[in-house]
Amino acid sequence: MNLTADRFRAFENLGDAAPFVDRILALIERIAVLAAFDRSEVEALAAYLRCYRAPAGAEVIVEDEPGDFMLLLIEGDMEIVKKDYRGLPVRVGEAGPGKTLGEMSVIDGEPRFASCVTLSETVFAVLDRTHLRRVIDEQPRLGVKLLMQLLVLLNQRLRGVSVQLMKCRDDLRLPQS
Repeated sequence: MNLTADRFRAFENLGDAAPFVDRILALIERIAVLAAFDRSEVEALAAYLRCYRAPAGAEVIVEDEPGDFMLLLIEGDMEIVKKDYRGLPVRVGEAGPGKTLGEMSVIDGEPRFASCVTLSETVFAVLDRTHLRRVIDEQPRLGVKLLMQLLVLLNQRLRGVSVQLMKCRDDLRLPQS
């Protein structure tokens, strides 16, 4: 089952990412996953990406929904929202052009950690698990490079969260008397 097709049915389908290669290259220094890619690699990867336009206020990624895709913001901004212990939405971040979202779910297929809602009209490219597998099968060097970059990004995020967790732990410690 392709969750991506269902998720984006309400958005304007802009086709593959080939027309956006120059824009992606202009953002490349902000795109951690693609920072080490050259033009020919971005062009090759663009054939596997689908692009969409969503209006302001659209929920593109939904917390706790199964996920099989990641996305790259090309234009516009999104806010990242996580439900608190009472089930109320709390803004935990914002993402703009060049940011990627949903990397964990494209790898493991687990439910989404948070929701992503457009703050303005947004154009984004999507790589779903089916197309990730095709990249790996059809262009193994490109696929391995992409997976390695995803691994580095996820490791960096895990290290950052670990530092934050330790800081919170230290902040909660009561002074010894």
